[in-house]
Amino acid sequence: MTKDVLVAIRGLQFDGTSEEENSETITTANYFKKNDHHYVVYDEVTEGFVESTKNIIKFNEKEFDLTKKGLVNVHMIFEKNKKNVTSYATPYGDILIGIDASEVNLEESDHKIRVNIDYSLEVNYEHLAECKITMDVLDKETKTKFF
Repeated sequence: MTKDVLVAIRGLQFDGTSEEENSETITTANYFKKNDHHYVVYDEVTEGFVESTKNIIKFNEKEFDLTKKGLVNVHMIFEKNKKNVTSYATPYGDILIGIDASEVNLEESDHKIRVNIDYSLEVNYEHLAECKITMDVLDKETKTKFF
């Protein structure tokens, strides 16, 4: 895989009602692999704000680690069958969140990587939603499409 990649991150939340909340981000990023971990780094712009957020994603077949620095600050760790609690600092204030991942799966080929995560999300120790994240990393130099 080359250094320059396209990344598609899709999220889905089920909050127990009939409403599902979907989000999707597609952006260019830098990719590298070091000490058996994959890294994806990109800047995220939030509408209405000048400051951006740097996203650093570190992952392997066992865990997915997301660090955001800038307008938003957080370090979230998704590990199968392990609950992690962290502070999520936003321009509107801090939120205590809990992440309890039931699945972290990695599929890898020469030009593509896919990570699937299923997790429960808590806010201030109260269950908020069941969530799914799918991240596809695609080598920009290939004509291959996302999974």
